[in-house]
Amino acid sequence: MTETSVKQIKPAGSGFKEKHVQTLFGKKNKLEGFFELKLCKGKSIRWDAVKPHQIEALKKAKDEGIYHKISDSLPIFGGNKHMRFTAKKPFDCLFLKAPAYVVVCFYIPRKQKTCYYIKIDRYLEAWGKSDKKSYTEEDAELIFWDKIDL
Repeated sequence: MTETSVKQIKPAGSGFKEKHVQTLFGKKNKLEGFFELKLCKGKSIRWDAVKPHQIEALKKAKDEGIYHKISDSLPIFGGNKHMRFTAKKPFDCLFLKAPAYVVVCFYIPRKQKTCYYIKIDRYLEAWGKSDKKSYTEEDAELIFWDKIDL
């Protein structure tokens, strides 16, 4: 298949998206914790990109922990859309209490993608002190806990 034909097959508007960050992050992340992933494709990202329910969930995960029951029937779809199989469940449930982070990936096409882990308490503190509605990669550099390149 030629390079031209690959471009023709690629759907219109299918640029780098948060789902791509999630896939790459899942392969490279080595920190334990709870993560809310955000993608910044411009020079800055709004503080309120992390929604109130996400903030509350991250705070609860960090402070109290999270219990999750794994569904009894996890569907796995085969090559035929009418075929359905059920995966074997590894165990019934889990309870985790761990650090919680907002992870912001700053993306510039054809350049390194850097993700900054910002602990939720530090994120909220920085947001509360900021007189701006958004923050830049330079701002993230001042408050991050760790970072990885994707």
